[in-house]
Amino acid sequence: MSNQDFGRPSPAATREEGLSQRASKGASDALSSASSLASDVASKAKQAVSQTAATVTGQVKTLLDNQVGNGADMVGHVAGAVKRAAQELDRDAPQLAGLVRTAAERMDSYAGGLRDQSVDQLLRAASDFTRRQPAMVFGLAALAGFFALRTLKSTPSSVASPPIQPTHDATSRGYHGS
Repeated sequence: MSNQDFGRPSPAATREEGLSQRASKGASDALSSASSLASDVASKAKQAVSQTAATVTGQVKTLLDNQVGNGADMVGHVAGAVKRAAQELDRDAPQLAGLVRTAAERMDSYAGGLRDQSVDQLLRAASDFTRRQPAMVFGLAALAGFFALRTLKSTPSSVASPPIQPTHDATSRGYHGS
């Protein structure tokens, strides 16, 4: 071999280098295509989840709007019953009947206003009220918590636990009161 052959790669080394470059390019192409496929799948999954969430949200809002309407109907029925009670009170207590009638009218107008609102509008109104009257909301929440706690404490538990210490009769141990 001449000195000039040392600087040049042998044909076998050139072939190996070419194979290596082609394998590297093939692996890079496969990785790129797998990455593109994974990105497409992730995008489609994200889109499907978004559409499902939008559908479920729409269905829940529709259900809640229906429940608001049902609640408004119930308040209307209660207002009617209160009006009938006011008519009964007219004979015996006309002043009290007037107060009861006023309460019934307010309930009826509240029910009418409630029928025309969606859940989003009710949430916005509640949020606005909370911003304007935070002390009142906090006080009402504390009062509701107090009543809930008192109700839970006054309710007897339905499961009686057995005593921890065994109980023995005085007569079973041979003791006879002194």
